[in-house]
Amino acid sequence: MQLTTQAIVFSSIKYGESSLIVKAFTASDGVKTYMLKGVLASRKGRLKGAYFQPLTQLELVVNHRNKGTLEHIREVRINYPYQDLHTHTVKRTISLFLAEMLAHSIREEERNQELYNYLEAALQWLDTHEHIANFHIFFLLELTRYLGFYPDISGWKHPYFDLLEGCFTGNLPNGPSISGPELEHFKSFLGIEFDGLAEIRLGQKSRNSLLDILLQYYKIHLEGFNTPRSLAVLNEVFR
Repeated sequence: MQLTTQAIVFSSIKYGESSLIVKAFTASDGVKTYMLKGVLASRKGRLKGAYFQPLTQLELVVNHRNKGTLEHIREVRINYPYQDLHTHTVKRTISLFLAEMLAHSIREEERNQELYNYLEAALQWLDTHEHIANFHIFFLLELTRYLGFYPDISGWKHPYFDLLEGCFTGNLPNGPSISGPELEHFKSFLGIEFDGLAEIRLGQKSRNSLLDILLQYYKIHLEGFNTPRSLAVLNEVFR
């Protein structure tokens, strides 16, 4: 069935000499994977390889057969032209890391308009703001709302956060947990908006430690989750 849908690119892998396999999150049908035959060799075609950089926001005309096979794109255009997400060194590094995180975390081939709206708005915020050092931390924490394991903050004042149960507790958990200064850093990201990120002061060591905790949290709650290979590059940028 032919339809028009918005989409956010998660990954683009070269296939053979001139083709691409593109994984994207669509507003219409969730995660879809497309085969773009000969797109890297065509200079006059309507599909350009440059359109499929990670996290590019597109409008697609597609044929979705929904049979678990590779789908096909008939037409494409940029839905939101980024100002500098793909050229600003730090933003580009963050975007590559987040694209890999999204590809590892979101797998459902079903419509989820709320999640799509969140991704769209968050990435546009990143593109248009400068105080972005804490963006990826907050982005991943907020993403857990849509993945089903956002922290239960009802016990906010307790001294431990149980990563396995996803809640605050007054007793030291048997499994992995957060406490002390790391817990205070974790709390500072709860209940805020993106515009509040500039008020959170974290050093590089604390930020990397909190990111490691979040990755552990994802690994606990998402079966088969793998740590992104781009993590080392991200940590290097924030040294």
